Amino acid sequence: MPLYEHVFLARQDLSQSQVDALAAAATEIVEQNNGKVTKTETWGLKNLAYKIDRNRKAHFVLLNIEAPTNVVEELERQTRINEDVIRYLTIRVDEHESGPSVMMRKNDRERSRRRDREDN
Repeated sequence: MPLYEHVFLARQDLSQSQVDALAAAATEIVEQNNGKVTKTETWGLKNLAYKIDRNRKAHFVLLNIEAPTNVVEELERQTRINEDVIRYLTIRVDEHESGPSVMMRKNDRERSRRRDREDN
């Protein structure tokens, strides 16, 4: 079965529970159509390089998906309709990354640097 990475950006004014609900809804769409979400990561609220629909920040969410092409098409259709999602991108990959993604490892490094500076 083909493997995909689906990343979407949610509006900055949403709470974390609303962002989690969006991720759960996307997972439900995939699972209802005989697909499988193998990993969900919430990268948090991050600054955007430029304003998108008057948003300077956005909540970033990554889904690793194992599903046929028609499932991804349905997920993208539902995502396009949702007003809380300001951007999305789905790419086909040869294999999913094991362990945390690059963004999660970056967040861990930044946290440890802050702790080191606070300790000194």
